[in-house]
Amino acid sequence: MSAAIEFEQVEKRYGEKKVVDGLSFHVRPGECFGLLGPNGAGKTTTLKMLLGISSPDAGTIRLCGEPVPSRARFARARVGVVPQFDNLDPDFTVRENLLVFGRYFGQSAAHTRALVPALLEFARLESKAEARVNELSGGMRRRLTLARALVNDPDVLIMDEPTTGLDPQARHLIWERLRSLLARGKTILLTTHFMEEAERLCDRLCVIEEGRKIAEGAPNDLIQSEIGCDVIEIYGPDPAALRDELAPLATRTEISGETLFCYVTDPQATLDRIKHRPQLRYLHRPANLEDVFLRLTGREMQD
Repeated sequence: MSAAIEFEQVEKRYGEKKVVDGLSFHVRPGECFGLLGPNGAGKTTTLKMLLGISSPDAGTIRLCGEPVPSRARFARARVGVVPQFDNLDPDFTVRENLLVFGRYFGQSAAHTRALVPALLEFARLESKAEARVNELSGGMRRRLTLARALVNDPDVLIMDEPTTGLDPQARHLIWERLRSLLARGKTILLTTHFMEEAERLCDRLCVIEEGRKIAEGAPNDLIQSEIGCDVIEIYGPDPAALRDELAPLATRTEISGETLFCYVTDPQATLDRIKHRPQLRYLHRPANLEDVFLRLTGREMQD
């Protein structure tokens, strides 16, 4: 299989609105591929079409080598899905949620029962096997949803914002579990609003806006090509006046609220200008994926 996921010039309309507009990307077997974009960019519609839940108006989709939607049922047998919102059965225990889910893939109860101990260990839920879902913390429910997605030993995992709403400890544990899956050769397609998550986990990523691809590549390559210098964030009164003063020292400046962002190839010149001003607070850091995302999609809130 040359590609675990193939999207070729895919389009989708809802009425007069084109939600996905000629989108193309390939996901290689064994890699973690990030699909990033602001709210309303078309990420959820893309995942629905990939799983055969919604049909494209144009283009070609293949999942695990199967054409979608015509053979989506066969493709989904080799796929695990972690939805954005947990849909665990609250009337069942942790163990029962895993056992019941195995039936959707035609697995015998005995086969799934034999898998449960390893799945519980993977999710670090061994001590919660007989607990009901409403007794679990948010992080535990998320780990159970991930374990449930592995019941059929999938080749591909599709994860829609897997760590939204989790505290840092729970988020880092999910990241650790995902890295272990990648080490086992699983393929992961990930949507996330956490740029740190994408930067840590993804081999490559695709940024989309209004249903169109606006950038694609490895995180470090995108950071270098789109930013390519250090960033100094400066907090203080009258950022517009400060920008006028510091703009000659920077390759680019932006204002967001009371913060001035200076993109600098020679950070020391800017730091020397501001370091003795007690009314200013500043942070000097390397550029990151969030800088790339905001440069590509804008800093203004989108509805």
